[in-house]
Amino acid sequence: MSNPSPKSTGDLRPSELRFVAALQQLGYGHFELLRIEHSQLVLDPWPMTVRDVKFCTPGNQREAPAEDFVLKQQVVEFFEYVRSVEVGEIRTLVVRGGLPFSMQVEQRPGEDGVERG
Repeated sequence: MSNPSPKSTGDLRPSELRFVAALQQLGYGHFELLRIEHSQLVLDPWPMTVRDVKFCTPGNQREAPAEDFVLKQQVVEFFEYVRSVEVGEIRTLVVRGGLPFSMQVEQRPGEDGVERG
């Protein structure tokens, strides 16, 4: 099955659209234990979400995004990774400014001893 790189929200699967909205809503923080099955995020049950809160800073008021928009490179790379993994787990996905920033992924050796993500 081919998993082309998404370029805009029109290229995203329903679960990916839902997660992009969650990234934007979170703003700053992280998600924990994001499961991947069949190259898609498992969002039921919803992964643990931890919001970073800073005091004495402007609020995290966000405008609602347009219905269809071009994805930032960080989002494209995140979904390229997810789509490349048949089964796996992202231990922690750090979010900065509503965008994926970094992640820790669980890697297990395959039957041939080669690690896969």
